[in-house]
Amino acid sequence: MKRTLIALAAGLVAAAATAQTTDATFFPYRNGFPSFPGLTPGTVINKDNVDKFKDALDPANFKLIKDGWYEITVGETFDFPNAKGYVEATKQHGGKAKLGPKVGNIEGFVAGRPFPEEPSTSDPRAGEKVIWNFKYGINWGDNAAIYPFYWKYKNAKTDKVERTLKLNFHLLNFKHRTDHQPLPEVTPNPGDLFRGIYVQVLEPQDLKNTQLLIQKYSDDTKFDDAYLYLGFQRRVRRLAAGQVTDSFLGADLMIEDFEGYESRVSDYKWTFLGAKNILMPYYKHNDMKLTDEFKDPSGYKFVDFHGKGGCAPMITWQLRKVYELQGEPLNPAHPLSKRVMYLDAQIYGASRTMIYDRKGELWKSFTIGKAHPDFHLPINKGTGIGMDDSFSMIDVQAERCTTGQFKGQVDPKLSPPSYFQVQHMRGGD
Repeated sequence: MKRTLIALAAGLVAAAATAQTTDATFFPYRNGFPSFPGLTPGTVINKDNVDKFKDALDPANFKLIKDGWYEITVGETFDFPNAKGYVEATKQHGGKAKLGPKVGNIEGFVAGRPFPEEPSTSDPRAGEKVIWNFKYGINWGDNAAIYPFYWKYKNAKTDKVERTLKLNFHLLNFKHRTDHQPLPEVTPNPGDLFRGIYVQVLEPQDLKNTQLLIQKYSDDTKFDDAYLYLGFQRRVRRLAAGQVTDSFLGADLMIEDFEGYESRVSDYKWTFLGAKNILMPYYKHNDMKLTDEFKDPSGYKFVDFHGKGGCAPMITWQLRKVYELQGEPLNPAHPLSKRVMYLDAQIYGASRTMIYDRKGELWKSFTIGKAHPDFHLPINKGTGIGMDDSFSMIDVQAERCTTGQFKGQVDPKLSPPSYFQVQHMRGGD
């Protein structure tokens, strides 16, 4: 009887500790929002005053503002939600996940945030835990679509838009699902896939019906399968593993850059550099100055752009807690020496990334704007999923950029499992 009571008490203590850890990871601002001297909503940071706010900016953002590429407006910091099922899964399964013997190995993970405890620089494997939290994060939830998605290729030297693409992106988690049926996974799943990404180009005519399919396996040490369908050739070809670091359709980003980082955990050495408060591109879409350029049938308006070359999203930035994570490619032939990611501590969005060339010099600055789902399309309200809403990949060295304007929809009907098979690509004409 005594042993039973001791065991019961230990279980209650463990459950209380798990609940406390979960609350801390999903509600980092429970005791108040961060502040910085002189930084208030409405403050405009430009090349004339940016030195005052250097410590509230990541180095690439500071450099670009200092060099006159753009200015940014500060917005109010507010909580971003996480999907209810994802939070509940973390409460239920938090503490079960363990790192395996090698980078890319994880054991005992079921669903939710694998490592909800606060990362520490004294933990030599904290970087791996942070990137696993990102990989198994809430980004787009169990299934969603960017429908449509406009990409523009811009020359910042001439202020000219050189090319505009219209695409549809579809995303689906096959496993570790927490909020949308089927739960907990899509079956059948004979390949043991974790996630699928399917892209179809709608415009311009010379690229129409070009398609990309990425199949990500549950086993992170297994290379992703990637397939490209070129409409004018009317055939599917499998991409070699190295091609995920090539420019995608002439853009300033690689497949590896999708969503902030799209490759395997096992492809990099990960180092956690610490937590800090910096300005991040988080906002309420409906409160932004939006463009009338695209005449969407639903009346939806997209984020506008400004600054040198039109390379910066016209949004507000808020001071948020982030985890600074450095990744160094393990493949010596990789085109990068490192990428430094700033992952939001509340929703783990990779909204700011600095990319360095093989000489160790800053090459690209990547921004992914996040919009609160309750101030967006009606279908997204209440989903608890921060909406990727705009992006800007600036090639600092070439003075070019690729920008993206999203119409993201958390709608399972837009991303059926059939879209994530090679056979679908062949029938996509």
